[in-house]
Amino acid sequence: MKTFTIYLFRHGLTKGNVNAQYIGHTDLPLTTDSVSALRHIKATEHYPSVEAVFSSPLKRCKDSAKIMFPDNNIITIDDFIEYNFGEFEGLTADELKDNKDFEAWLRGDINARAPFGESNAEFVQRICSAFEKVVNGCIKAGTQTIAIVGHAGVLMTILSCYGLPEAPMAHWQMDAGYGFRLRVTPSLWMQANKIEVVDTSPTSLNNA
Repeated sequence: MKTFTIYLFRHGLTKGNVNAQYIGHTDLPLTTDSVSALRHIKATEHYPSVEAVFSSPLKRCKDSAKIMFPDNNIITIDDFIEYNFGEFEGLTADELKDNKDFEAWLRGDINARAPFGESNAEFVQRICSAFEKVVNGCIKAGTQTIAIVGHAGVLMTILSCYGLPEAPMAHWQMDAGYGFRLRVTPSLWMQANKIEVVDTSPTSLNNA
């Protein structure tokens, strides 16, 4: 049976990542060091050849995708944008430690939200709807290999909702520039909305 391959890659680091800030919709660029790191991964570990590349609309993802896949046109998906952190945007966990809204949000309640941001439920619904459209579109078009370059929270949500083996979000953490290779079997996808996680990518990543 014909199968499809999806690669999920986390974007390179921004200054906000380095400073451990909550950075959602703020459109920060990659750091100079991160650009060099991505180029080094490409030169030494090699990103796969794919037919289509999808990205968040934010430049940290688009610019990472251009480094990883210079021969592909980058297709931006607005709903793959990072979480809307509202009033938490730009702050660190230490700065928010006495904030009651932050405490409730951090517990992971599906209906919790950052003030003036989106709830966990809204975030998951947005990401899942966009991802399902991409998968169904690729199956319909017969596009067998694609890559999604995205934010850690977005990619971990996809993996926790659809990945086999089933595992919570924390299990799917990934370093900048790295990610996972997934196999889509149309019958499994249509019956159970599940995708097999078959390897890390690039495969030299030590995911222990």
